[in-house]
Amino acid sequence: MNIKEYFVSIFKGSRSLIKGMEVTGKELITPKVTEQYPENRNTHHVPERFRGTLQFIYDDEGRHKCIACRTCERNCPNQTISITTRMVDLPNGKKKQKLDKYIYDLGSCTFCNLCVLTCPTNAIEFSNDFEQAVFTRSKLVKQLNYLPEKDDPVVPAAAPAKPAAAAAPAAAKPVVEKPAADPKPAAAPAKPAAEKPTTGDTPAAAPGKAEPESTQTQQQ
Repeated sequence: MNIKEYFVSIFKGSRSLIKGMEVTGKELITPKVTEQYPENRNTHHVPERFRGTLQFIYDDEGRHKCIACRTCERNCPNQTISITTRMVDLPNGKKKQKLDKYIYDLGSCTFCNLCVLTCPTNAIEFSNDFEQAVFTRSKLVKQLNYLPEKDDPVVPAAAPAKPAAAAAPAAAKPVVEKPAADPKPAAAPAKPAAEKPTTGDTPAAAPGKAEPESTQTQQQ
């Protein structure tokens, strides 16, 4: 190394030192943002979209929506999820596949969220719990279905349909209108009564009729 190279190296070192001190000087006057953890654990804000660990979604009755379809297990790139199933008999005599164990290895999870996005029943989600530090790897392997499995609610059988005659009143028969009766002919006007002969008058004999025998005898 000659004298020129020696002074050049000193100059470059001094310049890098000045830049470093410049960054350090800025940090000395910058407001501190250090989190006083774990003292502020109760007031520490964690973003809702932070992916801490995978967990089941339970309802108020302690039931989950997992149907053991293994979609999340197939889509996991690191094979973090392992699912075991069992067959159960239903009251109607059929068999159904149900979840037995849902094993999740937090140590090999990449938090890619593919399992949550592809779940057909929205049975799993990522919580924002960041306190997952442990002393042994075995504690990072968790069983997500930790609550006792409950039987499916029994759906009452549908009652047989009632006959239409009992369910609704019988349909009214069509009323056939009878033709109106012909009006009766008006009664003929009454004939005037024949006048009775007065006393002492002999009624005239009807033309063409013979006189009584008493009259003929007198003439003889």
